[in-house]
Amino acid sequence: MNFAELLRHVGIFGGAVIVSLALLSVFSVAMIIDKHRRFSSTTRESEKFKPEFKKFLHGGDVQNLVEAGRLHPISHVAQVVSAGIIEYDGVGQSGGDPTAALELVTSALRDSISETLIQLKRGLGFLATIGSTAPFVGLFGTVVGIINAFRSIAATGSGGMSVVSGGIAEALVSTAMGIFVAIPAVVAFNHFTGKIEIFHVEMNRASSQLVNRLFKIPELKGLDVEMADVKAPTVKKEGPAYATR
Repeated sequence: MNFAELLRHVGIFGGAVIVSLALLSVFSVAMIIDKHRRFSSTTRESEKFKPEFKKFLHGGDVQNLVEAGRLHPISHVAQVVSAGIIEYDGVGQSGGDPTAALELVTSALRDSISETLIQLKRGLGFLATIGSTAPFVGLFGTVVGIINAFRSIAATGSGGMSVVSGGIAEALVSTAMGIFVAIPAVVAFNHFTGKIEIFHVEMNRASSQLVNRLFKIPELKGLDVEMADVKAPTVKKEGPAYATR
């Protein structure tokens, strides 16, 4: 008995289960394709943006970095870096002190990372739900098919293949459909989750590098000025004391 013959022996309830699993499969495949395109685009755009970001880290012009961020808005790295640059520029124009600027830029980078992760994770919960529930939906159809097979045996008083074929068909098709729908969803969910972890690491690294680039030099200059102010009065006070003695 081939698959087409099995479907012809499926009852109404078993057919409803199979149709439900088929719809879940369609939604799952559509989500997988959409996430694959999204992740491929952000990876490709980030690879184009990273050279400009490296130039900025080695003393490049901030305006070139801003323009690169506008050219690659899909890039997850560009989104985070652009958010930090915009916040830093806004604080600089308003005349805020460096300490407040550091806190505001760090907060803006953290918020941008969170928002980007939310966008990247959107739809993955649906895949996880399909991967975890589809086998149980198929198992439910299997149980119903076995019940129908036993009902047919009880109604006819015999257990020939022609009597139980409808129930067995429901059970086999439901089991196969449940597994067929669940496996791609689980594999895709694990794959995309791993990709998101990589994106998260890249965004954290970019935000740390940006903060070091924007605030490391000003902090060192401020430290040198403070050390000079501390040493200067000490020298002046010691001179008269030695002269008096």
